[in-house]
Amino acid sequence: IHTGESIVVAPSQTLSNRDYNILRTTAINVIRHLGVVGECNIQYALNPSSEEYYIIEVNARLSRSSALASKATGYPLAYVAAKLSLGIPLPKINNSVTGVTTACFEPSLDYCVVKIPRWDLSKFTRVSTKIGSSMKSVGEVMAIGRRFEEAFQKALRMVDEKVTGFDPYIESVSDEELKEPTDKRMYVVAAALRSGYSIDQLYDLTKIDRWFLQKMKNIIDFYNQLEKVEQTQLTPDTVLKAKQIGFSDKQIAACVKSTELAIRKQREEFNVTPFVKQIDTVAAEWPATTNYLYITYNGNSHDLTFNEQHIIVIGSGVYRIGSSVEFDWCAVGCLRELRKLNKKTVMINYNPETVSTDYDMSDRLYFEEISFEVVMDIYNLENPVGVILSMGGQLP
Repeated sequence: IHTGESIVVAPSQTLSNRDYNILRTTAINVIRHLGVVGECNIQYALNPSSEEYYIIEVNARLSRSSALASKATGYPLAYVAAKLSLGIPLPKINNSVTGVTTACFEPSLDYCVVKIPRWDLSKFTRVSTKIGSSMKSVGEVMAIGRRFEEAFQKALRMVDEKVTGFDPYIESVSDEELKEPTDKRMYVVAAALRSGYSIDQLYDLTKIDRWFLQKMKNIIDFYNQLEKVEQTQLTPDTVLKAKQIGFSDKQIAACVKSTELAIRKQREEFNVTPFVKQIDTVAAEWPATTNYLYITYNGNSHDLTFNEQHIIVIGSGVYRIGSSVEFDWCAVGCLRELRKLNKKTVMINYNPETVSTDYDMSDRLYFEEISFEVVMDIYNLENPVGVILSMGGQLP
């Protein structure tokens, strides 16, 4: 399956330390042999049951994968590659994220990132929905959380604003659908877990690693638990647990037969609110200077203070057919104009391919969902002067 069609999780959750180091050493050897200076990404096929691996491609250029790697780690690949091409060595280049360390290090992550592609295949009547070695996706989203379940459910909502999360009621169960990778297979897996398929059965059908299937099962198990209670029986503990594995207010509301606003009100009464965390490339070993942020319920403190007045600009979200880079250009134009007027800006967007999600475009970048719930959570924390909706195209 083409990388652009794959769901990507960083840091890698299912590679052993040995596997990881074999691939890393090979990558360095290949790049030295080819004499590449600058940015290069290598894609591998690795046999899950042995240490056999193949190099599929070597890209000595910036691509969608390197944009993703840059946004997922906070390491500014293009900036560093440009400096290297000018003959400046790594130890002499500053890490522009921490402002203290040099660029000569490997980023470490204290969070989990999930990238999911968006396919608009339903717009074409004769196109096969099977996913293979040719790239059919038109865009991609990146979600950040402190747990896989949290980031995974966020990402599913980002891909399609009509979806509430890892929902077992979207597709029906079918063994044939589980065997073939398609743009909707995730939801068939959800339906299968709901109808009692075991992890081993699903592994035999889908060949998705058992680690991921177990995490998906955690979400479905919690769904079943929530569906047994009424809204009046919800406890602060249950709501917090739901939020920690990535349930949205709307999703909880659907389980307990209530409304999103009622759940939001109850959640605020329970004092279950998210915390803002910083991405700093060094897993908090050094103080960070950038405001590259995400929100999570798996925390107990904010990484920054909310003293200054900002203006929030909402981005255009995932690229789709009929809405792509032109709206990002509008959002970036808006940010630049506000900066000229000496206004502090906040950007909310979740598309790793865009310029608006470069951390130096705005004073604060929230890599977050564009939904009523999340935008209001950020609004309540930031208490901004205003919100600009019109730059992001259809979604806002």
